[in-house]
Amino acid sequence: MQKVWIYIENGTFLEADSFGATGTAVGEIVFNTSMTGYQEIITDPSYAGQFVTFTMPEIGNVGVNEDDMESFLAHCKGVLVRSYHHEYSNFRAQGDLDSLLKEHNVLGICNIDTRYLTKMLRDEGAMMMIASTEISDKEELAKTLKQSPRIEDINYIKEVTTKEPYIHKYGTWNHEKLRYNKAVMSDKKIVAIDYGIKRNILNELVESGLEVEVVPATFKAEDLIAKFEAGEIGGIFLSNGPGDPLTLTEEKQELQKLIDKSIPIFAICLGHQMLSIAHGYDTYKLKFGQHGGNHPVANLQTSVVEITAQNHNYNVPDNIIEIAEVTHKNLFDNTIEGVKYKNKEIFSVQHHPEASPGPHESKYIFKQFAEIVR
Repeated sequence: MQKVWIYIENGTFLEADSFGATGTAVGEIVFNTSMTGYQEIITDPSYAGQFVTFTMPEIGNVGVNEDDMESFLAHCKGVLVRSYHHEYSNFRAQGDLDSLLKEHNVLGICNIDTRYLTKMLRDEGAMMMIASTEISDKEELAKTLKQSPRIEDINYIKEVTTKEPYIHKYGTWNHEKLRYNKAVMSDKKIVAIDYGIKRNILNELVESGLEVEVVPATFKAEDLIAKFEAGEIGGIFLSNGPGDPLTLTEEKQELQKLIDKSIPIFAICLGHQMLSIAHGYDTYKLKFGQHGGNHPVANLQTSVVEITAQNHNYNVPDNIIEIAEVTHKNLFDNTIEGVKYKNKEIFSVQHHPEASPGPHESKYIFKQFAEIVR
């Protein structure tokens, strides 16, 4: 292993070992508390522009495989792990994590105190950092970091969205056949707007009984409205995605046109935040975000506590209650997790009900959407 040097904007300078890709990368450092599913996390487009610190100390030990890819690429800048295992053991494994990171130009950083990093981020909040296998000088790293754009200044949606529309053809994972179910033709069709969508979200939409056409984030509202009015689609889904939603001004304008036409809309994560902004309620940034698979969320409609998967740095404001009913609350910090807009067939959640990785207690939300699709 070769050395890698890390500089964080609070002045922290560290040396560690490197695996995966080599080079220099700048991004925002966050931590994820999930116990499993490192491949799904690394290939989640929502992590574009970020370094992911895993609190789970052993990473790489189950290898990687094609079926656990959440997108065609790994979009995060890098991963920081306590112990990386090149040798893996799992009957589904097809290769090692090191090779996957090299293929997708993602830095791997290991033999570093991830507990120290997590505590620092918890106390000081998410920060920008630079990692390099080429530059070892602290001052040079600090200068490069200072001159680089911050994550909130970059529209990563353009990088992660699909370039062409397509029909998603798979449902959820079949544990007996060890493959994804094939899509069944449905008379209910929706359009999913891809801000950085995860494959397993699409799988859940299909499994709930919907035909799903995925379109780029550069969609034109007039085209979707025409399809809805012609009866070609019965609803719209807004996906998860990376970055600061307040930077997406063009996307907001198109979304406002859809809202005005009373089309049934369901949204997750970034899409949930975009709906809030499009209604005139700007999001705010959390101190260190919520990233993990163990967050308790109260369903205020059923009085049931659901353990959920989370991956976001931004949240909708409390005063959204002026136009929406709050349906879910995070029991860690009491932030809003879900809303239903008044007098509209529009609802959204902040957490990831597909939970890949994570618990599956919130999957029912996909069927709720399928039921209101016209």
